[in-house]
Amino acid sequence: MKFIHLSDLHLGKRVNEFPMIEDQAYILEQILAVIDQQTPDAVIIAGDVYDRTIPSAEAVTLLDDFLVKLAQRHVPVLLVSGNHDSPERVAFAGRLMEHRQVYISPVYRGETKTITLTDEYGPVDFFLLPFLKPVHVRACFPDEEINDTNDAVACAVRHMQIDSAHRNVLVAHQFVTGAERCESEELSIGGSDNVDISVFAPFDYAALGHLHGPQTIRNARYCGSPLKYSFSEAHHKKSVTVVCLGPKGTLSIDTVPLVPRRDMVELRGTYREVASLDFYRELDTDAYIRMTLTDEQDVPNAMDRLRSIYPNMMRLDYDNLRTRGGGQAALDAAAAGQQTPLQVFAALYMRQNNAPMSPEQEHYLSDLIERIWEEDL
Repeated sequence: MKFIHLSDLHLGKRVNEFPMIEDQAYILEQILAVIDQQTPDAVIIAGDVYDRTIPSAEAVTLLDDFLVKLAQRHVPVLLVSGNHDSPERVAFAGRLMEHRQVYISPVYRGETKTITLTDEYGPVDFFLLPFLKPVHVRACFPDEEINDTNDAVACAVRHMQIDSAHRNVLVAHQFVTGAERCESEELSIGGSDNVDISVFAPFDYAALGHLHGPQTIRNARYCGSPLKYSFSEAHHKKSVTVVCLGPKGTLSIDTVPLVPRRDMVELRGTYREVASLDFYRELDTDAYIRMTLTDEQDVPNAMDRLRSIYPNMMRLDYDNLRTRGGGQAALDAAAAGQQTPLQVFAALYMRQNNAPMSPEQEHYLSDLIERIWEEDL
């Protein structure tokens, strides 16, 4: 049995205040093209279909359009809610959608929705487990000892009706201990959301969502997000995961690369360098860019000026003596009381920039101080 493994669509997400809805519509069309090429027996979406619990109208419309197009292809869809989703909203009308083979995990109340599909090797049982927190499972099994997320997920798995003679696939949205995170993913304090990989031992394959970097841990895989959602993901190669289950015990995983409407890249150099034609001549200047300037002094209106070249520049940072030194600018109050205002400001400037003011800056500041004093008299 062949199936497509997707997760972390985060429809409606904004990155550095840039709306990503057009990029998401573009990549979903590309995913549909992959599905047409691969002709899978099912499509899995392992959580975080939306970026927030109350999604925007645009995000809801985009998911609706995607699911309709999948249903028109007569491909079963197996979908669970993630930590960014509202399980109640995602599951709305789920029973009606089953008539079009769109299967959505309901709110967890102690039972896990199971869908069985069959191929020439027999049945494959898909267990749809929405994102769980300990409180969700304690409410269903008050007599069980559930101290953390690992206990909660282990308890949920123990109560699944798993036939070891069948091929079994778990669809879930959790963090496996040892997996690699990105800064765009929500973190918990002290690793309280960790789930040990041994919890997923009863399954032939665990189709996971939650982490944006594609990675495999034993029988579990994160397919990763289809788009880059932070600059910590700039090095990622986004793809669609294609899983083939043969006879019991045989499994193969392949990937099909995805090409975004706009890439997300990091650039660095002095302002003069990055603004020169020789620097950006061969670059995709339409990409989403994090620019790091290495000038020792801040460049006035650098963001606006550079956006005339890089219109989708999302972020501007500096890497120089001041930023590497932490920008500490605390002054000794006793010493400051014995200095002129110009000397105090000069000391502050030196501490913050690790360089003295230029003669032009000193002259401007001196004139400014004099005008302020004249206005106060």
